[in-house]
Amino acid sequence: MATITPLSAEALYRHCEPEQLLFETTAELDQLADIIGQERALEAIQFGIGIHHDGFNLFALGPNGTGKYTAVTQFLSQKAPTEATPDDWCYVNNFDQPHKPQALRLPAGQAAILRDGMKRLVEDLLIIIPAAFAGDEYQAQQKAIEEELKEKQTQALEELNQAALKQHIALIRTPAGFAFAPLKEGEVLKPDEFVKLSPQEQQAIETEVKTLQDALQHIMEQVLQWQRETQNKIKQLNQEVTRYAITPLLAELRQTYTEQPAVLAHLTVIETDIIENFGQFLDDHETPPAVPGGLGHENSAAKKTFSRYQVNVMVDHSETQGAPVIYEDKPAYLNLIGRIEHVSQMGNLFTNFTLIKPGSLHRANGGYLILDCRRLLLEPFAWEAIKQALRAKQISIESLGQLYSMISTVTLEPEPIPLDVKIILLGERLLYYLLTQYDPDFSELFKVAADFEDQMERNESSNMAYARLIGDLARKENLKHFHKTAVARIIEHSARLAGDASKLTTHMQSISDLLREANYWASQDRHELVTVADVQKALDAQQRRAGRIRELIQESMLRETILIDTEGAQVGQINGLAVYSLGPQNSFGKPNRITARVRLGKGEVIDIERQVEMGGPIHSKGVMILVGFLGARYAVERPFSLSATLVFEQSYSGVEGDSASSAELYALLSALADAPIQQALAVTGSVNQHGRVQAIGGVNEKIEGFFDLCRARGLTGIQGVLIPQANIPHLMLRQDVIEAVHAGQFAIYPISHVDEGIELLTGLPAGTADEQGNYPPQSINGRVTACLITFAETQRAFATSPQRPKKSENGESS
Repeated sequence: MATITPLSAEALYRHCEPEQLLFETTAELDQLADIIGQERALEAIQFGIGIHHDGFNLFALGPNGTGKYTAVTQFLSQKAPTEATPDDWCYVNNFDQPHKPQALRLPAGQAAILRDGMKRLVEDLLIIIPAAFAGDEYQAQQKAIEEELKEKQTQALEELNQAALKQHIALIRTPAGFAFAPLKEGEVLKPDEFVKLSPQEQQAIETEVKTLQDALQHIMEQVLQWQRETQNKIKQLNQEVTRYAITPLLAELRQTYTEQPAVLAHLTVIETDIIENFGQFLDDHETPPAVPGGLGHENSAAKKTFSRYQVNVMVDHSETQGAPVIYEDKPAYLNLIGRIEHVSQMGNLFTNFTLIKPGSLHRANGGYLILDCRRLLLEPFAWEAIKQALRAKQISIESLGQLYSMISTVTLEPEPIPLDVKIILLGERLLYYLLTQYDPDFSELFKVAADFEDQMERNESSNMAYARLIGDLARKENLKHFHKTAVARIIEHSARLAGDASKLTTHMQSISDLLREANYWASQDRHELVTVADVQKALDAQQRRAGRIRELIQESMLRETILIDTEGAQVGQINGLAVYSLGPQNSFGKPNRITARVRLGKGEVIDIERQVEMGGPIHSKGVMILVGFLGARYAVERPFSLSATLVFEQSYSGVEGDSASSAELYALLSALADAPIQQALAVTGSVNQHGRVQAIGGVNEKIEGFFDLCRARGLTGIQGVLIPQANIPHLMLRQDVIEAVHAGQFAIYPISHVDEGIELLTGLPAGTADEQGNYPPQSINGRVTACLITFAETQRAFATSPQRPKKSENGESS
């Protein structure tokens, strides 16, 4: 029987010797140039940001806290200022189609200047135009035009009147208009006198009156024509006066934008609109008077609204140096694409181009937009909007309510703005792989993946990099500097978090939190520097805060509410080990009793956890693997006449993982061999079909979980844990466990094969088959073989027995 030597205390923990750190405090260290441990990801970031082709957007994938955002922003903070500052964008009124505002592109900083210039223009016009219309020159010209009309009207009527007098007929002006009346001796005939005239005289007068009325009608038609001509003359005069007043102001604006044809064209349209709608710049009492004849100026009642001359600045880069870098914390559809706001007037909703609001894509246009992938996918319509914008290379602001016919109100169709942006998504690996698998557009739009490492190599170089990182954070957040012994303890804890003594975690958020907590305890104890005692105090406080569930479970085991033996020996019963993860900094190990029962059967091992659907697929796979091992070793030449059951006792939640498969196999071998297993030992490790014990996760937590129970009951010197030999490099155990091992009160055994484990657990040799394939009778394998042979013979005898008991109708055997 081979002797398994327990691990020495030195093998349980890899120390970081402070003497290897070539400094006394982190204050002596230079600033760290790059993110540590992420060379591959940094190369991908540099490539993804540097390449300028369609679809080469970037996805930074890795666990939260590994520095994805920091790495991206740190690189962009160096790259973006060296690039060209993008142009400004603004929306202006489309005078031909007001529901389709026009987008203007201007050099950086010019949009705000144009907005302010248009604002000043309107303010100046409110002064200059009224002054122009109030001037003596305008008044004289307007009066001359009106007098000309009056003169024509008077002359025409006078000529008609003289013609009527020649026919002894008078032209009379009445409230109802003009009328003709016969005269006699210079006096208008009264109706009774007119009746006394002879019919021939009456007929002659009526004929003359009819002729004169036709002439009057012709004159009135001429008057209307003269009034229209006068109206046009006054309109031309008003336009000339307005043009004369605004030309110097617009010339000044045009001078600023001589190289911007779109702006010049817009100013020309504005000039035309101001000339046509000059009345809005006049007070009501200053509006040019109505033309005689009741025809008022067409703009005298025009609604005064100057918003159509405004400039709605969407993007202002007047203070931007280089390319913009935007991080959108809430990537909702409206925050990304922009929105069209409405105002309520008399119970109705109205909008115009000044109510268009920009989104993150507008602000990042010409630069970089950083988004959290999970938050983006959680926002309705946001993911599709991002893809649509990237595919179309333009930003189209659309109202969701209008798009999906949820509301019916006045809305706009702003002209799309061309899009040139590099989008950087930050997210977990699972999101990246899911999008790659299920979204065909994703791989076309995000062709660069920056995969962030979970771990980095632990060596002298990385230790110094960690020390510089600690120094940088101390300076950045105004923390106390750290003594090198404190740095060494942090490096050791980093290896523990990585789950590997030869690695360091790159989850910098956890390390940063530890630094802040250690700084707090150093301040509480009035230390000038953060010492190793402060770091240890912070670690102990973390465990204390997260320890309620762990302590409740251990209390239940000590009170034997949960049955776990740590002494004695039992057949078919073993202590397995599991890890409970309840959140960051809250993972702990717990022993579980696993039992096995065997009986005559047809070659099946029943996993009770699986039968009741409490076992996960990986756990079920582990049970099937150990069944394969049993069949290959013991049932090659004979029937596997076995029926066995395996169960995690007092398990009231799901069981997943294969780390207990070796313990389950040991329990089955114990039950078949009728060999008691020492309950002072606990087991972890998975097994393959050849009986080799394989590495598992959480080895430190599992060992410490069983150690805590043994220590609470009293260490006897025979207690210990069997772990896979492959897990030795992963050991970074607590100091109290190491001290107990050093004192011989606790042992940790590395196991590479189930035969080694069963020997250690039962005290019996596993046994090696001879040339005939037979095992020594008193070995574990020999006893298992004998049990299976007995089962097989019993089954054979039972199957061939001529007198098999039968059940009668009343259920009694006969």
